[in-house]
Amino acid sequence: MPGWKTDLRESAVTPESLYLRRREFLRLGAAGVMGAALPRLAAAAEDGPEGQALPVASQADMAGAEKPTPWKSVTTYNNFYEFGTEKEDPARYAGPLRTRPWSVTIEGEVKRPQVVGIEQLLSWFPLQERIYRMRCVEAWSMVIPWVGFPLADLVKRMEPTSRAKYLAFQTLLDPQEMPGQRRRILEWPYTEGLRMDEAVHPLVMLAVGIYGRVLPNQNGAPLRLVAPWKYGFKGAKSLVRIRFQEEQPRTTWALMAPGEYGFYANVNPAVDHPRWSQAKERRIGEFFRRDTLPFNGYAAQVASLYAGLDPKKLY
Repeated sequence: MPGWKTDLRESAVTPESLYLRRREFLRLGAAGVMGAALPRLAAAAEDGPEGQALPVASQADMAGAEKPTPWKSVTTYNNFYEFGTEKEDPARYAGPLRTRPWSVTIEGEVKRPQVVGIEQLLSWFPLQERIYRMRCVEAWSMVIPWVGFPLADLVKRMEPTSRAKYLAFQTLLDPQEMPGQRRRILEWPYTEGLRMDEAVHPLVMLAVGIYGRVLPNQNGAPLRLVAPWKYGFKGAKSLVRIRFQEEQPRTTWALMAPGEYGFYANVNPAVDHPRWSQAKERRIGEFFRRDTLPFNGYAAQVASLYAGLDPKKLY
C-alpha cells in the first residue's frame, strides 16, 4: 500500500506467513486425524449469546436449516490477524478495541462521498438476520446467523458513477489497539475488494451483529463484510473505509501469497489449495468431514456472475 515500508525483502515476507500458518496446522494435526481438536471447541461451549441485543426487522435461513454453530465457537475460533495468528488470539486480545465512536469513510467514484458515523449508518437501513454457511480456506466451516443490511442498499444510497467497477474495503490501522499489526506478517492495513456486480448481489451483507447481538470485537466489530460464497479471508473486518474505484483493488492476501489466495476467492472444491485439498471441510462441532459445496452451496444464486471465466482461476 502507498506509504507502507518494510525492512524485509519481498522474498522473505511470504515464507514467514506460511511458516506461521504451517505451525498452526501442525498443532491441529497433533490432536488426531479424526479432528478431535475442532469438535472440542464446540463441546465445551453451549453458552448462549452475550452482549447487547439488536432490533432485527426480518429473518431468513439461507443455510438449508443447518444447525448454527455454537456462540462460543463462533466467538473464540477466529482468523483476525490484526490480533494475532492463532485462532484464540482475537478473543484473547480484541476486547480493548474501542468501537465507539466509529466512522466509515465512503469515497471514490460516488456522487455522495462522505464520512459517516456507525450510529448514523445503522439508522439508514433496517437490520436483517441471515443464517449463512461460512467456509474458511483452511478447510473448516461454520453456520452463522449474521445481523446486518445488504451492501447493495449502501451502494445505491451513495450513487456510484459509471466509472465505479469495484469496491475496496479497508480495516482499521491501529497497532496500539490491534497488536498483531506490530508484526509485519501482512501488509497493513488489511484490504479486500469485490467487483461491483458481486457487491450488489443480494447475498452480500455488511454485518453489525451475530445471533441477534452486537458483533463481538473478535468477529470484526463494529462493521464487517460478509459474502457467503467466498472463502472467509474476503470478509474484511472492523471497516473504516469503503472506496468505489475503476481498477481492481490490490487485496492483502493476493499480494502476500498470490499463488494461494486470489482476488475472487470463490469456494471451489475442485481446485486444491497448494498445501491441502478443498474437496472436504470440517464443520466446527462435527466429528467427520463433509463434502465442500461449489460456491459454498450458493451456486444457484451466484454462478452466473462468473459465466465465461475459468473456474480454476477464481481461487
